[in-house]
Amino acid sequence: MKAARELFAERGFADVAAEEIVQRARVTRGALYHHFKDKKDLFGAVCDEVGAELGKHIEEAAMPIAEKDPWGAFTAGVDAFLDACTEGDFHRLALVEAPAIEGWEKWREHAEMHMLGLVKLGLQMAMDAGVMRKQPVDTLAAMCFAVLNEGAMLIGRAKNRKQTRLEVGQTIRGIFEGLRP
Repeated sequence: MKAARELFAERGFADVAAEEIVQRARVTRGALYHHFKDKKDLFGAVCDEVGAELGKHIEEAAMPIAEKDPWGAFTAGVDAFLDACTEGDFHRLALVEAPAIEGWEKWREHAEMHMLGLVKLGLQMAMDAGVMRKQPVDTLAAMCFAVLNEGAMLIGRAKNRKQTRLEVGQTIRGIFEGLRP
């Protein structure tokens, strides 16, 4: 997985051969196919790993303050997500390659497993605490997720990711502030 992740992040799925992965990992082709049915299956596992790491990073940023400050926890989670977008590994694998390689439905399944649930949780906690207007959480989470993903694409494609990260963060905070009572 480590070898595949490095290669996919460096050059993308299409430009990496399975043989190159097994050589870098120092395993046989048979070992690769014992664990994964094909290169696409391996890519999906790498994306799951990336998503799980990001989900953990977001939880670590948000959960310690969630009970006392649900809005602060929500925005801390947003900031953790946007910060991750400055790193090529996440941007390339999860946002650019995954929808193209796995298709939108499978990509959305990964997103729901790792990210959308956190967005829903953050929104629901903020609504329950009265720091956000009550709305249908599933619809709102999907819309917030779309805003975050578009921001992530802007950051990932920018020449100066850190500057763009700041601009995107300010804009998204302004949009999300509009959800407050």
